Amino acid sequence: MHRRFTTSDGTDIRFTDHGSGPPLLLLHGFGGAGDDFVHVFDMPALARSFRLIVPDARGHGGSTNPTGTFTFRRCAEDVAELLGHLRVAPVYAIGVSLGAKTLLHVATRHLALERMVLISAAPRFPEPTRALMRAAAAAEHPAAEWTAMREKHLHGDAQIEALFRLPSSFADDATDMSFTTEQLARIRTPAFVVAGERDPLYPLELSEELRAIPGCTFWVVPGGGHSPIFGAARDEFVRRALAFLSAP
Repeated sequence: MHRRFTTSDGTDIRFTDHGSGPPLLLLHGFGGAGDDFVHVFDMPALARSFRLIVPDARGHGGSTNPTGTFTFRRCAEDVAELLGHLRVAPVYAIGVSLGAKTLLHVATRHLALERMVLISAAPRFPEPTRALMRAAAAAEHPAAEWTAMREKHLHGDAQIEALFRLPSSFADDATDMSFTTEQLARIRTPAFVVAGERDPLYPLELSEELRAIPGCTFWVVPGGGHSPIFGAARDEFVRRALAFLSAP
């Protein structure tokens, strides 16, 4: 059952909290919602091993974004406030794209993460990535895409239009995603990084900058694109991710 939490800036965050065991935070990708994880994990089985905390990011799914602003840094603050509200720390965490970049902000703030899995993360946005983001924001969206988005996002077409426009603000923000090797090297959370070999948004050489995280484990999905865990690599990802999270 979904629950709600209001952040310090008045954002209403929808989330689920169920299961038993060590807390596991699941953070979805941009344009998605927490329910997307049913396409990766057997959620009832996972809930028998972990307490699952699964929010919708601000402006996504059933969550609001009353300020109209959106940064990955602010998403990390939302996560910190939610976990404080639940009095849960430390946590294990899995983040996909948007969720992975959020976790980089959480980890560099040295908040309580036991272990984290980062899928399709990037420490920074080079100009080719920013150009793709601007093009995505300017693109037309076919009816089928609108239908799929309406099934996920509960606050009407204005919410969806805001999401479609957001990549342009990511492209224009020079500070939000700008982690240096030195900053990454100060992370103390063990990390398992998953990258698609053919990710068009974050080329492999960009993802490999995350090897600066001390003790980082890295898996390149052969032939994989962006967020490759939803495709043929799903079963292998689940096996590898659960083994990493359960390691002593």
